[in-house]
Amino acid sequence: MPWTQDQMAARAAQELQDGFYVNLGIGMPTLVANFVPADMEVWLQSENGMLGIGPFPTEDQVDPDLINAGKQTVTTIKGTSIFGSHESFAMIRGGKINLSILGAMQVSEKGDLANWMIPGKMVKGMGGAMDLVAGVPRCIVLMEHVAKKKDGTEDFKIIPECTLPLTGKGVIDRIITDLGVMDVTPQGLKLVELAPGVTREFIQSKTGVKLI
Repeated sequence: MPWTQDQMAARAAQELQDGFYVNLGIGMPTLVANFVPADMEVWLQSENGMLGIGPFPTEDQVDPDLINAGKQTVTTIKGTSIFGSHESFAMIRGGKINLSILGAMQVSEKGDLANWMIPGKMVKGMGGAMDLVAGVPRCIVLMEHVAKKKDGTEDFKIIPECTLPLTGKGVIDRIITDLGVMDVTPQGLKLVELAPGVTREFIQSKTGVKLI
């Protein structure tokens, strides 16, 4: 069975290390905040100016003034800092963030990323993704393996070349999907791990490039 979104987030949380400063992208990556190991000190950072994001709040914990970059309400932890977005981007551009976990619309086998716009559709802005992939030493994509259309058909999201506007070229190190984990290598996309019950043949049939 493919991983659920929570299981995908829990798998992505295995990429965290003690003492890391980590930026979680909008959407599914924000779920990783719920799976930080209790015995690990990890500082989650948000582009809108917050360092030290806790798990999502319960109904009685909601504070509308505490939000992440995706405008979701969040909680603080002991030691949380709140500051201007200019300082937040200075951290990102200055190489102070160890890891970024981002969503994606397309990823190429070379690690090119497209995750900020679809031509013809309205967008509010590109957000911080371009700064993140340029300023953070390790970037991981967390996404569904294929794009499901309303008519029931599917589009590959892992392809030889991105067809959507690029966020960055050769910037992704690892891809985690509901079907498995893949690493971007000079030889191509390497299959590292399969979700329980998913076969190599099945994940290959949902991928637009050859997995090694």
